[in-house]
Amino acid sequence: MAVLRILSAGAAQAVVERIAAPYTSETGVEVKAAFSAVGAMKARVLAGEPVDIIVLTRALIDELVASGHVAAGSPSDLGTVATGVAVRAGTPSPDISDAGKLRGSLLAASKVVCPDPATATAGKAVLQLLERLGIAAEVRPRMQVFPNGYSAMKWLAESRGTRELGITQATEILPNPGVHYVGPLPGDLAIRTLYSAGVAAQAQNSAGAGDFIARLTARDSRPILAQAGYEYH
Repeated sequence: MAVLRILSAGAAQAVVERIAAPYTSETGVEVKAAFSAVGAMKARVLAGEPVDIIVLTRALIDELVASGHVAAGSPSDLGTVATGVAVRAGTPSPDISDAGKLRGSLLAASKVVCPDPATATAGKAVLQLLERLGIAAEVRPRMQVFPNGYSAMKWLAESRGTRELGITQATEILPNPGVHYVGPLPGDLAIRTLYSAGVAAQAQNSAGAGDFIARLTARDSRPILAQAGYEYH
């Protein structure tokens, strides 16, 4: 069986997996996809790991085009993703309606779980958020970081406290039934990240990669992308 290899940001896991099953059924091509934080995926690309499709933030895809790792002209945008707040399903939702309420909710949280700022877009966003709110010193000791947003949300879903709070991208919150999406960061604290898919410059299945990306970003796929947390403007 032919194979299509994908290295993807965790933010696209739900939609890639939704597209993969019918794609394999129709084409007979097996999809082998790996998902993690964008920094970790970029490092695997730069290390020369065999890959046909790369799904990362548009900024990183553009860097990989410039460095010759993604074929020029191949990137296509999936949509933007909001960074948002989550709690374990069944626990009270914190008030995050404005900067002051969000600040108070973060200070009241027993733990703030998020992806690792060293490799993940959402993790970097959390540190920037805490700095902007002036509470980095108070909250950082209570931060618990994970390799990616999915693992952070899995931990949150299995937690037992009532004051843990998670921050990651909406696409890593909504597919997890054990957590509740409170909403995006409010007002001028809002962070939205554009994600794109591109064909690897050294793709072994470039035709299949182009076909898969076309399906992933097609207008017909927008309901799937929207359900996963992607936005269009």
